[in-house]
Amino acid sequence: MHHYPGYGPGGPLAAYWQGRITLRLLRVLVEHLPPAGAVGRAVSGTPWGGAEYQLAELLDRVGRMETDFRNANRAEGKPQLDYPEPVWRPGDPTPKQKAKAARKADRKARQGYQRIVAIATPQYAEKG
Repeated sequence: MHHYPGYGPGGPLAAYWQGRITLRLLRVLVEHLPPAGAVGRAVSGTPWGGAEYQLAELLDRVGRMETDFRNANRAEGKPQLDYPEPVWRPGDPTPKQKAKAARKADRKARQGYQRIVAIATPQYAEKG
């Protein structure tokens, strides 16, 4: 209804059921809904459209260019700056999810180390 206001209350679907348009025209209208609309976002699985992804890419590139400029013009002996973190995008883990994954990886690494120590030195392995 939002994209085809000329069909009156109920939009093209109501117009089809009232016999004012054909099924073929209804199909064409549905197939040509804009990708940034609600149906397009539901199909793509992301709330972002093309403009949001382009803006995030632009921000990332400007950040890298600024870092390159500062590194090229830094004083002698000063350390080189690291590139900034990329802008968050849908599907990327949040900082909380990243921290949780890091804790899990640390726990697995510690358990692996303890297994190796237990195999290499059974007399010192923890009991229990």
